[in-house]
Amino acid sequence: MGIPFVRELKFAYGEADQVSPLIRRVIAENPGPFTYFGTGVYIIGRGEVAVIDPGPMLDKHFEALKQALASERVTHVFTTHTHLDHSPLAHPLAEWAGCKVYGQPDPAGTHAMASLEEDGQAGFKPDVLVNDGDTFSGPGWTLDAITTPGHMSNHICYALRQENALFCGDHIMGWSTTVISPPDGNMGDYYQSLDKIRAREFDVLWPTHGPPVREVTPFIDGYVAHRRAREEAIVARMKAGDRLIPEMVKVIYKDVDVRLHAPAAHSVLAHMIHLVEAGRAVAHGPLTLQTEYAPA
Repeated sequence: MGIPFVRELKFAYGEADQVSPLIRRVIAENPGPFTYFGTGVYIIGRGEVAVIDPGPMLDKHFEALKQALASERVTHVFTTHTHLDHSPLAHPLAEWAGCKVYGQPDPAGTHAMASLEEDGQAGFKPDVLVNDGDTFSGPGWTLDAITTPGHMSNHICYALRQENALFCGDHIMGWSTTVISPPDGNMGDYYQSLDKIRAREFDVLWPTHGPPVREVTPFIDGYVAHRRAREEAIVARMKAGDRLIPEMVKVIYKDVDVRLHAPAAHSVLAHMIHLVEAGRAVAHGPLTLQTEYAPA
């Protein structure tokens, strides 16, 4: 099964678009291989509002958010996780608004072994720690926190009850698959988190990057099938004699831009760790990109 990607999105940088009865979105001008068009910041409600993933510290973007929020009272600033395209503006925005930041701290010392242009915001700490099942509300809106480790160990999604919608950060993206980069990213956790979201049967997913996903169950099924197929391809390469992840990437991702082979190698490492844990592969040394692997 292929992933039914959705990639078309009409928007203008810095403008607050009303994308549903309770949701507005402002997209930061930070396009790239991990951010697609840029970071989509969500404003929930009217009058007393919540903001999810304020995004990168860009002056023009900060001013656009201030303009969008000028007639509102911001009561909560949420982060889904602490990658540099999501959380840096959280505390400055909360200070400007006079409210608190909600989320989980950055997992210090557990980021990828090599930069993927998606590093974590080292030292980030929320004012209020968010746990699985926590509920937050304002006039006409209620958000439920759902912890979804995998992309990062501190990743949280937020469900908007009134629209049966999920703000899914980088857990699920409509335009692309999600990079799982050890040591903090964990493929086993990611599978469990995908199952957790699928079971909730949301009507729509609002990723931080790209357009919404409206055919939710088929999309998640496609995501999982893609990951399972990738694992089988890795096992096939080991059986063919490949022992190093860079060797496998050259074959498995031969049709992918070579500039994306580095993040692909990190995802293969995450799969390899999962295969070792499941007893399907053997590692001859520490679990790294340069470890020799063989089928169990």
